[in-house]
Amino acid sequence: MKNWKISIWIVLLYIAMQFGSIPVSKGFFHYYQNTDGMEKEDAAYYAFALALFITNLIAAPIILFMTTRNKRFWDIFKGKKATPWMTILWGILGFFMAMAGQMIAGIIEIALGIEPGSENTALLSDVAKLSPIIIFSIVIFAPLLEEIVFRRVLFGGIYTKTNFWIAAIVSGVVFAAVHGELEHLLIYMAPGFIFAFLYHHTKRIWAPMISHFLMNGFVMIVQLNYEKLEQFQNMKQSIIFFLQ
Repeated sequence: MKNWKISIWIVLLYIAMQFGSIPVSKGFFHYYQNTDGMEKEDAAYYAFALALFITNLIAAPIILFMTTRNKRFWDIFKGKKATPWMTILWGILGFFMAMAGQMIAGIIEIALGIEPGSENTALLSDVAKLSPIIIFSIVIFAPLLEEIVFRRVLFGGIYTKTNFWIAAIVSGVVFAAVHGELEHLLIYMAPGFIFAFLYHHTKRIWAPMISHFLMNGFVMIVQLNYEKLEQFQNMKQSIIFFLQ
């Protein structure tokens, strides 16, 4: 199968996964409400988490299988690919680069008068507190599938017809649009640029995947332990005040 056909199938499967989770979520929602007698919000959170996990679990192996249909599917860039160890190193370094990029993007957005904070991230963290199974979708499946779709298929496909910058900008904008927060375009484009650079530099999709894994994992840890971190910060300030 030709690469462009594989890419179309991957995108279609990814879209089907996104929309397919809706009826699955509704089914679980009615089950939790009618059978278990859950509160409406709790039932919605549990249903959303389980539906997303199930659709991810189905879509991920199918999409990974599609990438093996042509041995040249991953041959986008010319030159020698990075070694496995250098790929891991760049993946770890890319995590810090992506975080720094988001911080800079956040400062710019505040200067432009854009309200800080992501409703999408806040919602997912609330769901994770109630139904931890969604953590697998956020930390494992999301980076895996999004890097294949947005970096290999979208960025890689556009790169072969144009250049790095056009491909990175278009894929970054689409990445932000899919997350439903275009007001935070810079916040999403910053790591998107870094992930595109990692993929282009190492010529291995695992480099941006590793960065994406680490980034989502770090954000989830912070979100789930926000209250504890806030308590620790207050305690530290109290100790400093006491010593002074």
